[in-house]
Amino acid sequence: MAEAVFFKGSRGDELAGIFHRPATDIKAGIVMAHCFTCSKDLSASSRMAKALAQNGYAVLRFDFTGLGESEGSFESSTFVANVGDLTQAALWLIDQGLGPCGMIGHSLGGAATLVAASRIRPVRSVATIGAPSTAKHVLHLISPETRIQAEAEGCAYGTIGGREFPISYQFLADLEHYDEDAALKKLDRPLLVLHSPSDETVPVSEGERIFAIAEQPKAFVPLSGADHLLTGPSDAAEASKLLVDWFDRTL
Repeated sequence: MAEAVFFKGSRGDELAGIFHRPATDIKAGIVMAHCFTCSKDLSASSRMAKALAQNGYAVLRFDFTGLGESEGSFESSTFVANVGDLTQAALWLIDQGLGPCGMIGHSLGGAATLVAASRIRPVRSVATIGAPSTAKHVLHLISPETRIQAEAEGCAYGTIGGREFPISYQFLADLEHYDEDAALKKLDRPLLVLHSPSDETVPVSEGERIFAIAEQPKAFVPLSGADHLLTGPSDAAEASKLLVDWFDRTL
């Protein structure tokens, strides 16, 4: 059963989410964070959420501030806002009586998940998919010309994934403020790292670095043949099986 839900984000904007409630007894709640400039409605996210719900997990997938159906301006969005939105999403789940909970983060959403999870004690297990080891990795997706213009004028439009998005100087500057290595070292939760060796957006070396820095318990599983967005139905299905098994073991 899937229903539309709304809750306040870290900046007071109303965030839109889809809550998947299993037909059976609920094992635990899980928050899903989407990739940079994506939304909760990414095909792979929807498929994984449904698979987890079919296996007894209540799943919340939501749009970050300024994306999808959520309120707010993407132009004013920052990495710190994403971390705050994730915290609010986890608190919403806990308020539903679904804590302790798990977290899944895709791409930059994975980097935000690692930081947020280290700060939220009821988060007991974490998984990342195609995540960079640092938020600054997203700069590889933004052209030097766009970065220079944003720094000079406060904001510039850049093309990401074939679509234009406003990139603010505030967003670029905020990427420098996080010590992801420290967050990883103090994560103190079971961590599953899923990453495709053929990922052309975030190279597998980033996932390997996350795995190397994190303390045990942890696991690394390559998603062979998958692209960054897990666009192939079999890719999302494989990731779903791995996630169900992981959370069964760690939640």
